[in-house]
Amino acid sequence: MHVLITGGAGYIGSMLTANLLFQGHQVTVVDKLIFGGDSLLGFMTHPAFKFHYADLTETRLPELVDMSEVDAVVHLAAIVGFPACQAVGHDVAWRYNVEMTQEVFADAEAAGVKRIVFASTYSNYGLADEGEMVTEESPLRPQSLYAETKIASEQFLLEKAATSGCVPVLFRFATLFGISPRTRFDLIINQFVLEALTQRKLIIYQRGYARSFVHVFDVVRAVIMGLTADEKVVGGQVFNVGSETGNYSKDEIVQLVKKHVRGVEVQYKDLSFGGDMRDIRVSFEKIRSRLGYEPIVSVEQGIQEVRDAVETELVGNALSERHRNAHFIVQ
Repeated sequence: MHVLITGGAGYIGSMLTANLLFQGHQVTVVDKLIFGGDSLLGFMTHPAFKFHYADLTETRLPELVDMSEVDAVVHLAAIVGFPACQAVGHDVAWRYNVEMTQEVFADAEAAGVKRIVFASTYSNYGLADEGEMVTEESPLRPQSLYAETKIASEQFLLEKAATSGCVPVLFRFATLFGISPRTRFDLIINQFVLEALTQRKLIIYQRGYARSFVHVFDVVRAVIMGLTADEKVVGGQVFNVGSETGNYSKDEIVQLVKKHVRGVEVQYKDLSFGGDMRDIRVSFEKIRSRLGYEPIVSVEQGIQEVRDAVETELVGNALSERHRNAHFIVQ
């Protein structure tokens, strides 16, 4: 296939690019490089790789790429995370996360592209009813502007699914962790490991709140399944991406970090952050039964992976703001 990836220099996109090229596909990446382009340098001489620098709120895809040659689009470009969306405000977040999605889909549809895979989030569920595990059919109770933008994009794509020749596949990712060509350290597990190593102290809020976690490599595997699975199985469908084995409370994550990083002091504080009050455990039965999907990398393996990458300085300057989406700046 020829796959076009928006936001392909990012945390997920750079690893997705590597895996698609390894499998023999052609990849075109469009990215504004807010956090730099180092993650793509290793692909520049690959004959099946092309890169275009562009802000897709200002430039349409047909101005960059012959869309008639594209088989599928993976739309990752967005302002990702509730702190980043909160920082830029409603209008900018809506422009990047909703209107841009609509325009990318319109360009793909007009060119006859057969499939678009959309990156969404389990943040859409917000707070679950006590004791209940959320499924793709559960009520959406967004607690942040970020989730609101993702829900709006989902609704747009699902409305198009019934009549469009461009089939949308929607993935609600659990909280990611692990190392990629552009690693993030503003995600719970990665951040906890980095702070444990550099400060020997963790300050934990909402200690009993439950979250669901999935390794970035396993997210990439799911996206590729979404690109290659039978249209009748995935077309117009929403899938939670992760595994029930990735459901942990913050306190449980802390205990695993302490197991693999020695000498860490933990302080607990009873404070919350407005706009992101998720406390949910997620069901992944749908993606397991329909696609045979099971994550490969466990949370404990991911903690060790991040620890080793930081300790050996495999990730250069891990404390740099380039590894944090929360400091997103619209230029």
